[in-house]
Amino acid sequence: MAKDLTQQPVGVALIGAGMIAQTHVTALSGAQDRAQLRAVVSRTPERARPLADHYDGAAPDFTSDLAAVAADPLIQMAIVATPPSVRTEVIRALAASGTHILLEKPVGRTPTEALEVVEICEQAGVALGVVFQHRVRAPSVAAARHVASGALGKLGVVEIAVPIWRDQSYYDELGRGTYARDGGGVMLTNAIHSIDLALSLTGPVASVQAMTATSPLHRMEAEDFAVAGLRFPCGAVGSFIASTAMFPHRTEVIRLHFENASLRLDKDALEVSWRDGRSVVEGRVEAIGDDRPLSGGRHEWHQAIIEDFVDAIRAGRKPMVTGREALVSHRLIAAIETSSRTGRPVEMA
Repeated sequence: MAKDLTQQPVGVALIGAGMIAQTHVTALSGAQDRAQLRAVVSRTPERARPLADHYDGAAPDFTSDLAAVAADPLIQMAIVATPPSVRTEVIRALAASGTHILLEKPVGRTPTEALEVVEICEQAGVALGVVFQHRVRAPSVAAARHVASGALGKLGVVEIAVPIWRDQSYYDELGRGTYARDGGGVMLTNAIHSIDLALSLTGPVASVQAMTATSPLHRMEAEDFAVAGLRFPCGAVGSFIASTAMFPHRTEVIRLHFENASLRLDKDALEVSWRDGRSVVEGRVEAIGDDRPLSGGRHEWHQAIIEDFVDAIRAGRKPMVTGREALVSHRLIAAIETSSRTGRPVEMA
């Protein structure tokens, strides 16, 4: 049974103090009307204490005692930002205590593990949301509005491109890019955001034919390059390419070609090119704030996800992206891996 939510604001624990933790702490600082950061759980609490400098509120407790945090009735929600390899048991402990969970991607290292996480939360009666912050960017919201309107007509071609760069030092840290820690490489760790956003606009994929590889530019276990041909149930076809070996680092781009117009979507703007010659730019984002490649983007995007999650658990509705909805992206990644390994197309359920 979930914890009581009459307390305002909702008490929050941040589980994990790694690369993305600062973004969450800054986001929580801006969401204090809804959520109060009460605890940060880290294996090395003293090393995590500088995070308090990014929180404009009463300093949280820093601890390694997950059980105590889970049992605290004043902490009704946890943001889980640990490596995937240690996530299932963390979520099991939190869910058993009735703590709602907002989870950094991926849900699990494999679709089976991800489904287990989802079912743990469902059986415990706690909400499970996933941080897919690309959905809340202004260009993404504008794109979703156009797709929902029906004015674009039938979808014909989809392009998903994630051409990014990560230095070798990125993979030398804490075993990143290994199957044991992360579950995979560029797809599960990096491109999953663009995959989720694209599928939220197109619907799920019907079949995949793919190739993945580790390029000579990185020393790592999992893939740093993936390419796939996609077929959709509506008859549309598409392409997907993602790599962390493409220098210099560029922005991810999604292009959707419909009967009546084509959309070009990235983090900065949505370009709509109508077949009648009109061309408009919507949702343009000014180049301000923290948008470094490794930072997770602007903290405002995470803040919007956090605020939606708090509002969802208070109202008893679904958060923006549920754990079960996130399984669609996990299954597509697994299908790409299977197709690459077998050399054959994979039909999706």
